[in-house]
Amino acid sequence: MLINEETFTQAYNDCWEKVFCICHKHVGDMEIAKELVQDIFKSVWERRETLYIDTCIERYLLRCAKLKVFEYIRNKQIRSEHLKYITEVQEKDSNITEDTIMHNALSETLDGLVATLPLKCQNVFRLSREKGLTNKEIAYHLIISERTVEHHLSNALKLLKSKLKKQKIYLQ
Repeated sequence: MLINEETFTQAYNDCWEKVFCICHKHVGDMEIAKELVQDIFKSVWERRETLYIDTCIERYLLRCAKLKVFEYIRNKQIRSEHLKYITEVQEKDSNITEDTIMHNALSETLDGLVATLPLKCQNVFRLSREKGLTNKEIAYHLIISERTVEHHLSNALKLLKSKLKKQKIYLQ
């Protein structure tokens, strides 16, 4: 059956309420159900010249309603998952930015405090923490004993911890 204006008007008047009930039953929101019904009838009208319905038009429209509802629910779920993903990414980015700022501030503070250490203590600390050398390598490099390296590191850490506490910067 081809759709003409008279057939369309008759189908709209006869089936609108049934199509709406199906949409509303599954969606649960009156306004969304009305939009879905409008989309269904709009689609039928726009395709009227090429659309051929070989069953009764009511059955066709009710099937369209079910498919439209499934499409709406699927798209709603996809949007929800997408928004959840975007929120997680933004939180992660936000935390990374915040962490970077805090890291840079702490690094600057720590560099300033390291610069106040006695020269030998400062050198041992920098070789250990910044260059990643072992106590043995530091001892060889500075021509001192490993025990002296351990002593300087211990003093450096005590002094830095004390100065950080005075500045109310607590390390965990």
